[in-house]
Amino acid sequence: MSQTNVKSRHHHGDLKPALIKAGIDLLEEGGIKALSLRKCAARAGVSHAAPAHHFDGLAGLKQAIAEEGFRLFSHYLRSACDSGPQDPRDRLRSLCRGYLQFGLDHPGILAVIFGDEGLASLVQFGGKEKADAYLTLRDVAAPFVAPGQDRLVVETQIWSLIHGFTVLYLAGEFGSPPPPIDEGPFAQVIALLEALQPATAP
Repeated sequence: MSQTNVKSRHHHGDLKPALIKAGIDLLEEGGIKALSLRKCAARAGVSHAAPAHHFDGLAGLKQAIAEEGFRLFSHYLRSACDSGPQDPRDRLRSLCRGYLQFGLDHPGILAVIFGDEGLASLVQFGGKEKADAYLTLRDVAAPFVAPGQDRLVVETQIWSLIHGFTVLYLAGEFGSPPPPIDEGPFAQVIALLEALQPATAP
């Protein structure tokens, strides 16, 4: 494909997002091993040399995909929490549903941003995409943190339970097909989280 044809299909400003989307599509279809600069270029319909102008090798592309993955993950969590009842316990349930739904809709991205490849470490904690997701969790957990208690303890309890459940659910550990989200094991996990007492409760 000539450089002229590449430019005719993608303006300079939208080639990078197109390559990131191509990378995400490859991940969703074949996992981390399916990801390469050459395959991303082919999927985006551009020259195999095009990614070099936007990414510092495959590592740079992975970082960009991790950032986009966290952006989408944050959107799922915020939307779930904002769309339901706003009682602290209801928001906690909504957060868990949003987390699991993200895993169901985008298992490849979930595996990348929290998987064995360690791509979560490529996004600095202070980075907006990653921080937004955690701050949503922190906001939902805040009503359950007692005065003087380390908030990280409560946040870790919630995060560990729902993340672990999501990974097991996606792995088919609860049957195939797995039970509906609000039934069976999920309801039991929510019951465990509901044992947390809001700090304002008597």
